[in-house]
Amino acid sequence: MNHYPELNVVIDVIVWLASHPVFANETSLCMNSSFRKSVLVGIAGLSLAGSAAGCAPAAQSTAGSTAGSTAGSTAAPETAPAGAYKDGTYSADGTYVSPNGTETVGVELTLAGGAVSDVKIIEHPSNPNTKKFQGEFAGGIQDQIVGKKLDEIQVSKVAGSSLTSGGFNQAVAAIKTQAL
Repeated sequence: MNHYPELNVVIDVIVWLASHPVFANETSLCMNSSFRKSVLVGIAGLSLAGSAAGCAPAAQSTAGSTAGSTAGSTAAPETAPAGAYKDGTYSADGTYVSPNGTETVGVELTLAGGAVSDVKIIEHPSNPNTKKFQGEFAGGIQDQIVGKKLDEIQVSKVAGSSLTSGGFNQAVAAIKTQAL
């Protein structure tokens, strides 16, 4: 399980920037390879520092709580008791951030005996690049999750698409709540 999904976003943005025509073409305005590397390393460093700083408050609040106290906690449990999920078909949308902005992906899961028996991805692309990656994700997700228990599902990269996974995982969390 990836505890730092922000890092995947940072890496994908850096890869996108490196392949973007303005950054990839050394004849463009002042974009020689040395300058380009400096820009990319700077972005990576700032993004990593921001990601690490974003993790700090959660660690501090956990340390300050008393043992056995759950007051104020609104988060749903990550796993449900065995057999707690009802069979049926459930759907939810999840969002994620791509270099093109906030994107949405729809997920429809069919559960039988607490396990996924079918999955459908409802693509909501806002541009051709998102359409490509959501399509690749939709083509590869079936092999990764069908037959698995709902609580075992946590994907990070499917068929070359890592950002769509964030929206998918968010939708699965909503489906868990629906299926209880």
